[in-house]
Amino acid sequence: MSSLRPIVILGPTAGGKSELAVRLGEALGGEVINADSMQVYRHMDAGTAKPTHEQRSCIPHHLIDCAEPDRPYTVSNWLDSAEACLSGMQHDRKRPIVAGGTNLYLKSLLHGMFQGPGTDETYRASLGEQSSQDLHTRLADIDPPAAERIAPADRKRIVRALEVHHLTGMTITEHQSQWSEDPDRPYRYDPVLIGLSWPTDAINARINLRVKAMFYPHKFDELIAREVCIGGRSLPEETADLEARGLLGMQAREALGTKQVLEHLADPSRFTLDDAYEKTKVHTRRFGKQQRTWMRRFRGVRWIEMHPEISPGEVAEQALALIEAAENDDHASH
Repeated sequence: MSSLRPIVILGPTAGGKSELAVRLGEALGGEVINADSMQVYRHMDAGTAKPTHEQRSCIPHHLIDCAEPDRPYTVSNWLDSAEACLSGMQHDRKRPIVAGGTNLYLKSLLHGMFQGPGTDETYRASLGEQSSQDLHTRLADIDPPAAERIAPADRKRIVRALEVHHLTGMTITEHQSQWSEDPDRPYRYDPVLIGLSWPTDAINARINLRVKAMFYPHKFDELIAREVCIGGRSLPEETADLEARGLLGMQAREALGTKQVLEHLADPSRFTLDDAYEKTKVHTRRFGKQQRTWMRRFRGVRWIEMHPEISPGEVAEQALALIEAAENDDHASH
């Protein structure tokens, strides 16, 4: 029913998605589904900008702290869980509010996962004697983007990617690109997309402030530090502890900030903590730019023009008006 159309919030990192999700949830009787690939991990609190404990106490949040950081967690894992959440919310008459900045998660939700051709058991058997690392190397020659996305230990996905190429002569990356960018295919779930559009200078300033609070929370007042470092530790402290305990798997190690702190820990005299801090700012700003680029590729987004003086309440008011307009348009078209 239209009253339960999911709300999908798009926006760059540090752009205010979590705050808006909570306010919309309170106003619409909704629950939040996380779509950030690093907020799924337990123990990784200081560098992932998870919603605060206060925000999570206001309305239910799903798919946060649902995976161990030393284990792979795929887009398919997330989508299966997100679809189960959507089904449960529809049953309970709760409005789904999807918030997060991971492009592949959002694309999989809106378009579904590429299914591809059937299987070839003879071909699969021919790969059986080869190690996962050898197969991953082979995939890197055929389809470098897929090899970057798929961990060398994820044999199932490596074999599937090789199989798709064997059966069709096209890489799985090419198939997925055609699938996700078909302009005529409607979104699944009939969502309302709300986008937060920030001027470059303003969002970069917010990113710099967030990264500083993650690395050096003692330089901020208690409230800001608590909101950014919800686990009570700085990002360097948390990363050093998780690394010492062997809890950082291949995917978790790639988190912005975590990766740079690990580089510092490997050779502190060559790469200082301040070096890690500065590099994290650069890479996070670059990531924010990438997010702003791919957000513009989604169709039908209703944009809110953000600026430093706009309050969270004003953002929520605009979003609610856009949602009402979208649903009125939907009723009129029927």
